[in-house]
Amino acid sequence: MRAGKGPLLGRLLGDRGTWIFLALLAALTLIVPVCNLALSPEHPLYVSGYLVALLGKYLTYALLAVAIDLIWGYCGILSLGHTAFFALGGYAMGMYLMRQIGDRGVYGHPTLPDFMVFLDWEKLPWYWYGFDQFWFAALMVLLAPGALALVFGWLAFRSRVTGVYFAIITQALTYALMLAFFRNEMGFGGNNGLTDFKELLGFDLQARGTRAGLFVASAVALGIGFVIGRFIVTSRAGRVLEAIRDAENRTRFTGYRVELYKVWIFTVSAMMAGVAGALYVPQVGIINPGEFSPIASIEAVVWVAVGGRGTLYGAALGAGLVNFAKTWFTASFPEVWLYALGTLFVVVTLFLPKGVIGLLGYLRRRRP
Repeated sequence: MRAGKGPLLGRLLGDRGTWIFLALLAALTLIVPVCNLALSPEHPLYVSGYLVALLGKYLTYALLAVAIDLIWGYCGILSLGHTAFFALGGYAMGMYLMRQIGDRGVYGHPTLPDFMVFLDWEKLPWYWYGFDQFWFAALMVLLAPGALALVFGWLAFRSRVTGVYFAIITQALTYALMLAFFRNEMGFGGNNGLTDFKELLGFDLQARGTRAGLFVASAVALGIGFVIGRFIVTSRAGRVLEAIRDAENRTRFTGYRVELYKVWIFTVSAMMAGVAGALYVPQVGIINPGEFSPIASIEAVVWVAVGGRGTLYGAALGAGLVNFAKTWFTASFPEVWLYALGTLFVVVTLFLPKGVIGLLGYLRRRRP
């Protein structure tokens, strides 16, 4: 612990990697908006609006990766359906953004979104009420994924479903949600999802200032999510989670209610993923059932594996690296991306079990 630091601060920031990660995140939060808003497009350091939105999207993915690392890296719960919670948070925000369109839609209806007018809906479904208020939508961003995780986790962990079986049923969960949201009668836009957003809290979503503000909000959310994760994993409860990961039966026999710990951390992680989804939607301008797809959840797990699970900042780094590679591959060699992703996962599994962070640690120890 550093001199002059209180016990809590020292616990949260006592790790060298944590300091570096938070310093880089703070620098990114400051530099990118300034280079976007204060410099002219002709300046060599100018950051375009497209790049601001792209980096903001990466930050939301990093928050999702931190959420997955919290349960996989520290509690040994491999979830292959975590994008279900990400998408639920995104839909909650998307419903709010749709209500803000008002009569500026294609059909000019004051309350019904365009897709409902097109499908001859006569009134707004009951579950859309309240989403004209931001506070209500923000509450649902947390409650909808949290409630689903609480119920699902309680049923699964109480039945002692673990390991590969838990991974399979989480994938089945997100696949079932994807099929449900594809249906037009669900009232979420069916295949096309929710799009054509205009404004957020009165700010034009296409304005440069709004995009920069969303980028900063994403960076702040990632920082808060990371600190919450550090608080949990460095606490006494965090030690119990690691004990569950390493020897679940032994932990149970020593008197700990293993199921309750698992339900708790699974719910916290789901709420964190919901916040990531809510920040993702206004930056990309759309949310559709594709976000529930099982392959999206598998990709998120690959981010954590590539960065290095069990560190939190490694998961965030992995999300940035893999999505940067995806952006480049899908633009230059779109047909190669899935093969590259599969190869990357195999290489990391066989040769880098601790990911990029583990490799950097190994190289530092070998340095004379």
